[in-house]
Amino acid sequence: MAETSPLPPNESIHQAGGGQPGAEDRTIQEVRPSTLKYLEQIYGAHASPADKRWHKDSIIEFLHHRQADKVTDASSANIAARDELDFAGFLQYMTSSAANALAPALNPDLSWPLASYYISSSHNTYLTGNQLNSDSDADAYRNVLLRGCRCVEIDVWDGDDSDVSSSDSSDSDLSEDAKEIKLIRKESRREKLASKLPGSLASRLEKTSLGKRFTGKGAKDDSTKNEAESAPLRKSPSPQAATVEPRVLHGYTLTKEVSFREVCVAIRESAFVVSDLPLIVSLEVHCSQEQQEAMVRIIHEVWSDLLLPQPEDDARFLPAPGDLLRKILVKVKYAPPNAHISGAEEEAPDRLPPDAQADPNAKASTQKKVKKASKIIQALSALGVYTRGVSFKSLSQPEAKMPTHIFSLSEGGVAEVHESEAAKLFEHNREYLMRTYPSGMRIGSSNLDPLTFWRKGIQIVALNWQKWDEGMMLNEGMFAGTGGFVLKPEGYRGRKPVTITTEGDEEGEKKEQQVAPIPAPETILHQTLGLNITVLAAQNLPLPEDDDKASGFKPYVKVELHTEPPHDAHLAVTRASTALSTKSTASSAKAKEGEYKARTKTQRGIHPDFQSETLAVAKGIVGVVPELAFVRFLVKDDEIGRDDLAAWACVRLDRLRSGYRFVHLMDNEGRESGGVLLVKVEKKLA
Repeated sequence: MAETSPLPPNESIHQAGGGQPGAEDRTIQEVRPSTLKYLEQIYGAHASPADKRWHKDSIIEFLHHRQADKVTDASSANIAARDELDFAGFLQYMTSSAANALAPALNPDLSWPLASYYISSSHNTYLTGNQLNSDSDADAYRNVLLRGCRCVEIDVWDGDDSDVSSSDSSDSDLSEDAKEIKLIRKESRREKLASKLPGSLASRLEKTSLGKRFTGKGAKDDSTKNEAESAPLRKSPSPQAATVEPRVLHGYTLTKEVSFREVCVAIRESAFVVSDLPLIVSLEVHCSQEQQEAMVRIIHEVWSDLLLPQPEDDARFLPAPGDLLRKILVKVKYAPPNAHISGAEEEAPDRLPPDAQADPNAKASTQKKVKKASKIIQALSALGVYTRGVSFKSLSQPEAKMPTHIFSLSEGGVAEVHESEAAKLFEHNREYLMRTYPSGMRIGSSNLDPLTFWRKGIQIVALNWQKWDEGMMLNEGMFAGTGGFVLKPEGYRGRKPVTITTEGDEEGEKKEQQVAPIPAPETILHQTLGLNITVLAAQNLPLPEDDDKASGFKPYVKVELHTEPPHDAHLAVTRASTALSTKSTASSAKAKEGEYKARTKTQRGIHPDFQSETLAVAKGIVGVVPELAFVRFLVKDDEIGRDDLAAWACVRLDRLRSGYRFVHLMDNEGRESGGVLLVKVEKKLA
């Protein structure tokens, strides 16, 4: 799938991602002949034989029985109020947002604690490409924020003197000594990175151009020679005093850096342009105490009025996003107030890894090791008011009950915990925050399947937004038009605190106090799904990347259902059921392999007629949670070998409208296109 550099900020608002408003408001400016003939047929089938017009009963019948709309819906009210409708009026309805296959997001309920929401999130936000040697860019933050992201990541490292000098000078302006120092540092960084790679990966990389640049083999001598030959003789400038500030980059790689201050400014400028919902900034801190102090200073200088005030007491419950509008929540490693940078302590038995707790010898061995106290200074840790990062050891460690903690686990780490403690993991995520991120072996910036983790109740599933693949399409399907926060389905949420207002002092001031309510409902509504999609026609389809001849374009439409029916592990978690039938086991395997899919026959051109071909996407699938199931529409070019992606759309099942609809398509880089599919959706949930 496509890997792209971030669009300029002024274009980002027209690119998908997850959370950007307006996805459901798109309209059609003109109707091509291939599409028009089907609209004429639909209108004629419901028109009065006498005058070929729609009368009141025809209008209501079409809205109710074919479109499954209510006449009171805002989208349908315009034509529902009419006594008759001619073809021009019908065209106006069908080309408006009322006929969009994507239903508007419901008015959000922002009163639940943060842990009761899925949050649109980015991984290694600063990168513009792969994980090894791409650029870091502050515009990458502007890009994802303008696309609806509500959790960004910053990896912060110490700055150095070469950063200060290079910020004001190009390489050609540096003295010979400065150039030599810079080259030595670069080679040292490259060697350090190479030493950390598994042997199998290093050997594979050496055979590629990326690997040669990564390991430096075959390039070092030439680059040194070229730099020496091209360096002009000049007098070294006198050093000037300058403040060294932290920098942002992917550690132990060859990715280029950007200053921490520049990133903070970019976040401030774009954080609340498209959404007022709170923004979580996840800090991965690799800095010295001195540079952490610089981080705190910069954060207060740039984000001062956007930060949360320090609470008088530790929170008993997580706040609701509705109480945090236009606020930045800093996620940073938690340093308890009594922790000292230079101190040391013995590991407590109940905080050991599960395998060490079970093995007396391992426990004794581990406890003999003296661990360093927190390396995060108090001033920085204090910024993490409701998002205190805690290193994960087990779901039983003391911090796992701290309301403001957040665990961060890689996709592999989550899989391990789920395998051994699935029910406990799910229950934890009903009440507390958790973040997951792609494996470090995904050097090409590919993405994990977010649905797998949303099913486990994980709120923050961080993705590589610069990579267009299935994971990012599902993210768009989950968050489109929501502002970046989606309330979990019933059964996935935790307790909701009750606020009690009492009379205050003699001056009549009222006091509010939060008390724990009764437990939230644990029942999850599972439904049986039948889904048929009839593809009538398409128009204005974008061409695949690097194609410029419409005459050679041979499109077909592939429709996929993404779900995890009773779907073994999920039922085991949510219903505490261990007795699974052979049938449900087979159904689970089928869903995980993505086999709920169908495709049309191949047609030609950018305005193809798909001849009303009906695709039986799903029949009698049990255990479906509509809020956690997605329908993906893919338009591909039928070629020898791999079929290139031309356009796509992803719609959450509970927002997929029935009836005759237009599916508005994104191009292969996630940008809005004028391409649409005219389809008939037959969706049955029981």
